[in-house]
Amino acid sequence: MIPLFVDCSGRPVVVFGGGEVAARKAERFSREADVLMVSRSFSARCRDLPARHRELDVKHVPDEAIAEIIGPAFLVVAALSDPEQNNRIGVICREKKVFFNNADGTTGDVIIPAVTRGNRYQIAISTGGESPAISRFLRQEIETRYPSLSEMIDLQHRLREALKSRKIPQAERQEILWKVITDLSVWEELDVSPARAWSDVEARYLHG
Repeated sequence: MIPLFVDCSGRPVVVFGGGEVAARKAERFSREADVLMVSRSFSARCRDLPARHRELDVKHVPDEAIAEIIGPAFLVVAALSDPEQNNRIGVICREKKVFFNNADGTTGDVIIPAVTRGNRYQIAISTGGESPAISRFLRQEIETRYPSLSEMIDLQHRLREALKSRKIPQAERQEILWKVITDLSVWEELDVSPARAWSDVEARYLHG
């Protein structure tokens, strides 16, 4: 599989399921996509999401009815409690050449990763569906160990532009930028005051 970041703005996404797993999946896409949830019943969390809801017992309708729902979708997520029905939806998606993610059953052609994001970054982590717990663990480790990651990205950009304006050769610029990234004192200062961290970096790495 090839990892990609995809703009889902306005794209139709269908989520089959009405429980907590379906709610987590739908919540991920409801920020951008046009989400339709399909299930015989919906949890309160599902009902509260900015998504359309269609009550339907997938198990008791023919493939043609499911195919009609899938029809215009950019992506389909199967998050029913029955893996057999999830797999059935996957077969229909493959026939219609629609991207498919399976929450419980045979792995589809799309894996939804664990994601951590800040103002200046977005990191997706996947184990190919083998261990969602590891993906979650790594996401939490990044968030815990680097709470000022966005601030470091801002500082790096500012420093890079300052070094370029001083006509410093590229190899030397890269060395300085790397030294700052690996400087634990800079990370500690960023946690307290990004302005103070920049003043320190400016003094030590630009004028030092």
